Amino acid sequence: MTVIQKSLFAIQDKEYQAFTAKLNPTVDPATIIGVRLPALRALAKELMGSDTAKAFLAVLPHAYFEEYLLHAFLIGTCKDFDEGLSETERLLPYLNSWALTDSLRIKAFDKAPQKLLPSIEKWLHSDHPYAVRYGVLCLMNCFLDDRFDDAYPAMVAAVHSDEYYVRMMQAWYFATALAKQYDAVLPYLTEQRLDKWVHNKTIQKAVESFRITNEQKAYLKTLRRKQSSPV
Repeated sequence: MTVIQKSLFAIQDKEYQAFTAKLNPTVDPATIIGVRLPALRALAKELMGSDTAKAFLAVLPHAYFEEYLLHAFLIGTCKDFDEGLSETERLLPYLNSWALTDSLRIKAFDKAPQKLLPSIEKWLHSDHPYAVRYGVLCLMNCFLDDRFDDAYPAMVAAVHSDEYYVRMMQAWYFATALAKQYDAVLPYLTEQRLDKWVHNKTIQKAVESFRITNEQKAYLKTLRRKQSSPV
């Protein structure tokens, strides 16, 4: 075992291992150690800037799910935009679960999100479903408030995928957009601009949200589309 792997197994929680495996059906259970997120974040903090961390980040692929999570946490602290983008591009091809993808948050991107747009557009056209998911996630995290533009939901709606975790991310994006930019994104539902599955899942997630008013929820329910396959 490597030094990092020994550290991860030292904080293993076997009950949490089974729980993690259920939440991440796209991941081989044999690659899941079972480490709770607070313990992983504490380990990342302990390793930050060390030679051990640098050696660990230099080598891909990893053997274990938690190694990828730790990798994401370590590069998440990058303060330089170009370094953060380079490290993200290195890691993205190896991600194989929604949990790994959604854990990848680069601090430097928050300071200059406009610089990220060309990469987001590239990720949205990727053949790798988790790169696509990450692109949508970045648009949701960085471009639904003051930086919102009508072009961004159009970019998300233009994605057509059979991948469950891509479509779920699209629905999450539009449900969040309804909470923050209701009038701007409502036409995507009233004019049926989304794939039917994404359309109905968006409404379901919006109706479950505490940020949507009861009046809005009642109206959104009237926009549901009949679907032959389960939602």
